[in-house]
Amino acid sequence: MDLHYQLFKGASFKFRDSVAEPEIAASRLAAQPQIKNIWPVRKISFPKPEVKFVGSNVGGEVGGQLNNNKNKRQESYASAFPPHLMTQVDKLLAEGFTGKGLRIGLVDTGVDYTHPALGGCFGKGCLVEYGYDFNGDNSSSPVPVPDDDPYDGCVGHGTHVAGIIAAQLNEHNFTGAAPGVKLGMYKATGCGGETTNEMLIAGFNRAFEDGSDIISCSAGDDSGWSSDPWAIAASRIAQAGVPVVVAPGNSGNLGLWYPSTPASGVDVTAVGSVQNIVLPTMLKLGTYSVKDGVEAERFGIRFGSPSFKVNVTLPLWAAGNDTAAGTDACSELPADTPDLSETVVLLGIPTSGGECTTEIQAANVAAKGGQYVLWYAQDNTQIPDLYINNASIQAVGSIPVAQGEQFIASLNEGSTVTVTVNDYSSAGMYVHNLDNNVAGGYMARSSSWGPSQEINVKPQISAPGGDVFSTYPLPLGGYAVLSGTSMATPLLAAIFALIVEARGTKDPKVLRSLVSSTAKPKVWFDGTNAHNEILAPVAQQGGGIAQAWDAAHATTILSESSLSFNDSDHFVAARTFTIENTATEPVTYVLGHAKALTQYTFGTGGGDVLDSTSFPNPSAEGWASLAFASDEITVPAGGKSEVTVTLTPPESLNATLLPVYSGYITLNSTREESLVLPYLGVWGSLYKTPIVQPGYDGGVFLTSTNGHFNIPVAANTTFTLARPGSNSSASGVIYPKLAIWPTMGAQKVRAELVALTPTDLPTTQWKGYASLGSLRGFPLTLVARNGLSTTFGGALDDGTVVPDGSYAFIVSAVRVFGDAAKDEDWDIVETVPFNIEYKE
Repeated sequence: MDLHYQLFKGASFKFRDSVAEPEIAASRLAAQPQIKNIWPVRKISFPKPEVKFVGSNVGGEVGGQLNNNKNKRQESYASAFPPHLMTQVDKLLAEGFTGKGLRIGLVDTGVDYTHPALGGCFGKGCLVEYGYDFNGDNSSSPVPVPDDDPYDGCVGHGTHVAGIIAAQLNEHNFTGAAPGVKLGMYKATGCGGETTNEMLIAGFNRAFEDGSDIISCSAGDDSGWSSDPWAIAASRIAQAGVPVVVAPGNSGNLGLWYPSTPASGVDVTAVGSVQNIVLPTMLKLGTYSVKDGVEAERFGIRFGSPSFKVNVTLPLWAAGNDTAAGTDACSELPADTPDLSETVVLLGIPTSGGECTTEIQAANVAAKGGQYVLWYAQDNTQIPDLYINNASIQAVGSIPVAQGEQFIASLNEGSTVTVTVNDYSSAGMYVHNLDNNVAGGYMARSSSWGPSQEINVKPQISAPGGDVFSTYPLPLGGYAVLSGTSMATPLLAAIFALIVEARGTKDPKVLRSLVSSTAKPKVWFDGTNAHNEILAPVAQQGGGIAQAWDAAHATTILSESSLSFNDSDHFVAARTFTIENTATEPVTYVLGHAKALTQYTFGTGGGDVLDSTSFPNPSAEGWASLAFASDEITVPAGGKSEVTVTLTPPESLNATLLPVYSGYITLNSTREESLVLPYLGVWGSLYKTPIVQPGYDGGVFLTSTNGHFNIPVAANTTFTLARPGSNSSASGVIYPKLAIWPTMGAQKVRAELVALTPTDLPTTQWKGYASLGSLRGFPLTLVARNGLSTTFGGALDDGTVVPDGSYAFIVSAVRVFGDAAKDEDWDIVETVPFNIEYKE
């Protein structure tokens, strides 16, 4: 690919098969004076969020209200899409801000622009008015076949993202957060969802050169380094004045130090994911009427088994009039019960823990002729999926508790309620919001953590990304519920557009500062319980959840969106930031400090090997303390004032385990603005932390291709291999495999073979070892800490076949903040020895 752009000039290429030593050839190219740098092309997969629900029948008979619920808890959602309510987008939309006149460029999987909620067309005058397809539609071809049409009808990720930003009002009564913007789509994948960093770099630069006001991308690579070429490209665009918003990934289970690239870019805004306060649930559509001549109301049904196979319009009959009883039809129905064959019977789900079951209820209903039964749930946290094994029952379904309560209330008043339910194939779709009582409103467990490898704050801000309802390609159902930072990122891009429209500035640094300083930090949620006494770490949430209205109307602008105090080797005790007061009167700010949870990078298992950890990392009882020259500062109208903060790190902690401490400088003003400035730091030395170490639990070790688990093999194990290039059968062969689990991200990792018995092969000296050469694909650059493995079949990277004998692998890696040109900045580990024999 020709990557000749204003801000990034380069090209991608592939060596011919005749090049025996591509690594050496690449090094020779890099040595040319006109080449500034060279990187490997990396294969990247777009996120594949679990599709929780998919809709159907778009544009047909479908549910018309997203929140048609009468219970008190839901009333506040009636006028606002929940992610908009959580971020104050609803308040800006109510004021008339829509992002009109702005263009958001998406680098994604393409978009189904034929979707009615996305404008129905592509090109000038359409909602999706510009873009490009860098890959083409044929996923089976190894060579991209680009074209001018970014349509996608097979992946869906980009269509979901596009709807979060700009969906027009539709049959589900919601819009995107910035429905007035125009979209560009830069499609970087075919139906397989696979792409490369070169294609994504091209997409970013093309989006910039085509005049995008904001660029959003919900994809990433695990490397996590700001020196990654994709991160460099994204940062340059942001430095040129176009905000770049990127998802940091969905690897929250791996804990600290795992933001992806290009979210790791210095000037890129990375967005963490917050769980939605509701769980959108797609149901089948039913209608009901209470009075003749009055327009039918809609409600949602989860079809059970047996399902509705014919259209049914019948009066509703309830077995009980007390919704709290939980005992409807748990015993034989009274003798005066009417014939139920021409009714839809309404029952409450039996009380949990009792002897009554839905099968018992169904049998008692069937004894009176009942054929069609609807159950209402006990609460709004679930709508049960029912299976009834009774030959007399023709169809069953379950409905939300609020709908059941409404039906009972109408029946208790003496009204006749007539219910219409279409058969499964023709029934439309209805979206109902369940309560998300456990995780709703907290940081999503899946959201990737920072800091970056260079100890920059990532993510800088968070937004709702868990269980988000949005558009989906028409061939795949039209609407879907997906989760991830992929969903949080476009919402923040839309919020940026609203703020740009409201304030008139496109400065990426100002926008990031505004959303970060006005954000609401979330308390720590460990995946099971909320801890209201302590805030979640900055490395997980950045400033907290974005508050769009506060950011759009804030009269205070901080010069920084976050502060990093780095690690102990690079610690600077005093940091300075500026408060700008844009109000027409002087404003006094009271400075304070809110601590966040401190966590260790490594486990506390003891011993010489650092234990790798995962979510939630071990917490530490220790926090930094902050001091200001004055706890109050008055800034004149239209003026600026500097604030110096002096930080004392929590020195009582175990520095070897790399505790990451964080918190928030708080600023409460006489204009009733409550602002935060997040900070973090590391107590300990990243440079002194070994990147590779021996051992199975978070280290380097020898395993094999026998079985599905990386179980270490004993020293001196013999592997009988098919000689590379021979006619020997490889069937049933077990190969030696090298497993590498870096403790931290690594700038560069080498993996080589050393002979423990004599050979005639040439060697090179490396840190006291006589290396025969690199294993296939090594060395690797910008390596993430999630682990990797490579199988050895007897041939080195340059094609050399080693003879029978005894060998060991050596793995070396550059330490964080180390210099690859210095031998002393590399760690090295030798595996146990193993033997190779070839089949005759």
